[in-house]
Amino acid sequence: MHYYLVAVATAKYHSKELLTYSSVSALSIGTIVTAPLQRRKVHGFIVAKTRRPDFDTKELETLNILLPPIPPSLLELFKWMLAYYPAPLGITTQLFLPASFPTKLVPLENELDEPDLNTSLPILTKGQQNVLEKMYGPGSFLLHGATGSGKTRVYIESAKKSLNQGKSCIILTPEISLTSQLAQEFEKAFGSKKLVVLHSQLTEATRRNIWLKLLQSDQSHIVIGPRSALFSPLKEVGFIAVDEAHEFAYKQENTPHYHASRIASKLAELHKSQIVLGSATPSVSDYYIAEARKRPILNLDAISKDPLVHTAVIDMRDKANVGKKPYLSIPLLKAIKTALANKQQVLLFINRRGTARIVLCENCGWQAACPHCDLPLTYHHDNHTLRCHTCGITQPAFSSCPVCNNADIILKSIGTKSIVSEIQKLFPTARTERFDTDNKRGERIHELYDEIRSGDVDILVGTQMLAKGLDLPKLGLVGIINADASLYLPDFTAQERTYQLLYQVLGRVGRSSQTKEGAAIIQTYSPEHPTIQAAAKRDWGTFYEAELEERKAFLFPPFCHLLKISCKRAKSTTAQANAEKIAESLKKANLAIMVDGPAPAFHEKIQNKYVWQLVIKSKQRSELLKVIDLLPSDCSYDIDPINLL
Repeated sequence: MHYYLVAVATAKYHSKELLTYSSVSALSIGTIVTAPLQRRKVHGFIVAKTRRPDFDTKELETLNILLPPIPPSLLELFKWMLAYYPAPLGITTQLFLPASFPTKLVPLENELDEPDLNTSLPILTKGQQNVLEKMYGPGSFLLHGATGSGKTRVYIESAKKSLNQGKSCIILTPEISLTSQLAQEFEKAFGSKKLVVLHSQLTEATRRNIWLKLLQSDQSHIVIGPRSALFSPLKEVGFIAVDEAHEFAYKQENTPHYHASRIASKLAELHKSQIVLGSATPSVSDYYIAEARKRPILNLDAISKDPLVHTAVIDMRDKANVGKKPYLSIPLLKAIKTALANKQQVLLFINRRGTARIVLCENCGWQAACPHCDLPLTYHHDNHTLRCHTCGITQPAFSSCPVCNNADIILKSIGTKSIVSEIQKLFPTARTERFDTDNKRGERIHELYDEIRSGDVDILVGTQMLAKGLDLPKLGLVGIINADASLYLPDFTAQERTYQLLYQVLGRVGRSSQTKEGAAIIQTYSPEHPTIQAAAKRDWGTFYEAELEERKAFLFPPFCHLLKISCKRAKSTTAQANAEKIAESLKKANLAIMVDGPAPAFHEKIQNKYVWQLVIKSKQRSELLKVIDLLPSDCSYDIDPINLL
């Protein structure tokens, strides 16, 4: 009898320990098996051999003799992930296997290579050639490429080198909506047979069949998709690109709370391959770490400075700029009319991340901030107080602005549907489409991408997904409805996120020779704010230096590591008491940590439960792992959170 340690892929298994099973036959490490667990059977894979235990074991069933083991590199990634992102083992294992397997597997047909299609590629610019020359050998590279600089062309050339070596590639995109655009570019270069597109909106059977194809294939492939593409069973990987690497969507919101960039870096290390983090607005932490560790930072300028883009910052405090439509300024409406007359597309971006109850002076733009965290305070109407959701301090709300004494202190929020309704009334002959998380199947941006790109849609109205990497050659105007909304979020990344969003959405216009002249309108109540000014001027360097100083002063990443602990209870007082108890125990634990809070979470009530949270800071990430080991099982945590909301 042979004995093995097995990882089972089921959320019902909450322990962090591997399970011991037996087998009459000798099995390879990585073999995919069916394992009995309580009264049901689950799938899993063998992680290691072990000695006969001093208890009775249950016997494994092999899934199918045609199925090869999962690649050793993927197994090593799995073991590393268990230690780096502590989580129930069953949930982590689910990332590495499809949700189901067929009862009978059919051998793969021989794969035929398609002819070389690289002749359709545009000639490399001098800037792209310089970048590629500096990307030699394995390692990590940060590609700081302006919007319209042709980062995708660099990825394609790097992928070509990898395929010529018989190695596969992974091209990550932050959103499903961007996969169609990337897939089209890569298909022009490599044809369809080399290309694999993976994302959650494919059916379970389709995803499973793609996964099985990759597992059984001896050919090299290009896998394009969001963060889950990292767990594709590829034998050898030569190149990984993390496109739009700054995007928050690369962080897994559910357990395990992994970040795709970190997983990709580890996978590249295991394969001794190249990894490129590409972005026009790199993460402040990524850029700082690259500088500190002397990793190559490759700069890539826009291919063309034309067409001319006129950028105007509209002060929404000035009554002369605001007509009958409170969210659509007079200059923006004039610009929309001009763009439509010139047969150009219009993109209206609604920065909806700032939907919190925030206190804003309509006259001077003042907004209350926490003196300890330098984060915006949130208004609570039930007791008319302002509260910091990081450290927990409260203070009475202001009845007038402490800067200009104006009594017009207002709350701000806005939705896409109301904007679309107004636009359709004002421009009834234009085809207007809304794009946000409420879109139904058939209405999503990746499903209508060809129509949008060809210009069949006149006015696009939407949220963050419109800011991310879309190539719209007929776009003549970008209008940003509430540019400063995300500045009001009580979070240390608020300014970074605002700059990135504004820069990215402004970069959608002026990318093509089809539009001889473009315009950008930025509507804001804080026109003098350094972040707004830096984004309008596309001045990343000034923003980066200022943001880094602020992070250092208030001890936020990259100058520390973070752990967010959440306590949920049916009553707010019980959640608070539980969080306070944990805080006291951690302060006595003799660890090199700082404990902020407890404080009510930004979203104070979720699914009828009240949430209080603690924020733990440490210079050493290993100290935060020790904290996790001390936590009671009934509280949740997020290590390396990208925000504290």
